[in-house]
Amino acid sequence: MQDPHSADRSLKAKLRRRAVRLTVRKPARAPDRPMLSFAFDDAPATAARIGAKVLEQRGLRGSYFIAAGLAEADSPSGQITSLSDVARLAEAGHEIDCHTHSHLDCGQTATDRVLEDVEHNRETLAALGLPCPRTFAYPYGDVSFGPKRALSRRFTLMRALHHGLIGGGSDLNQAPAVGIEGKDGELTARRWLARAAATRSWLILYTHDVCDDPSDWGCTPGALGGLADAALDGGFDVVTVAEGARRLG
Repeated sequence: MQDPHSADRSLKAKLRRRAVRLTVRKPARAPDRPMLSFAFDDAPATAARIGAKVLEQRGLRGSYFIAAGLAEADSPSGQITSLSDVARLAEAGHEIDCHTHSHLDCGQTATDRVLEDVEHNRETLAALGLPCPRTFAYPYGDVSFGPKRALSRRFTLMRALHHGLIGGGSDLNQAPAVGIEGKDGELTARRWLARAAATRSWLILYTHDVCDDPSDWGCTPGALGGLADAALDGGFDVVTVAEGARRLG
């Protein structure tokens, strides 16, 4: 059974992922100053409520990558947030982004099926009065050649899960990110934050649930708040993913 938050780990899939990263590239411009974005994948209810509150208390906003077909479903990261909470997030100034509708694996699904599912997600969000999402996160962090090419015409940035920073020449069609997850999640994120400061790069941090006893794919409110404070104290521009893509795209 596939790990609920991991791509196919077979050798064939690993080789394909490396090859796809060399194609259909959208090079980024170099940032003028270090930037940080907070992303929440799938958007468990705790991310929509507790995570949003942590950021709002600091005058910040996050990017929520929504697969609308999962709304209110149980998941390994806890119950997924409701569509009414998605609308509330948007009203509060958070960014609502696309994660397909049914959390499709874009590395193992035909291009037409991926596009159909993405359009379904757009229509569901539009019914809530929300604008068309400008950025996208590949479920499981995976994509094959066809979907990457087709989706590149729809989104200003598409995010994967391989670790890295975004600087001059980075591919905005398969952008790296670093997870705040697991027992060493905060420490790992702080190391990447220091690298972003030293190289004047853009770091996207992602997580799933946000609670005092998080899943293996989530983080605590203290970890999230501590990273936000460290970024603000370090002179980072803390921006949504779409704003970062606008600046560098």
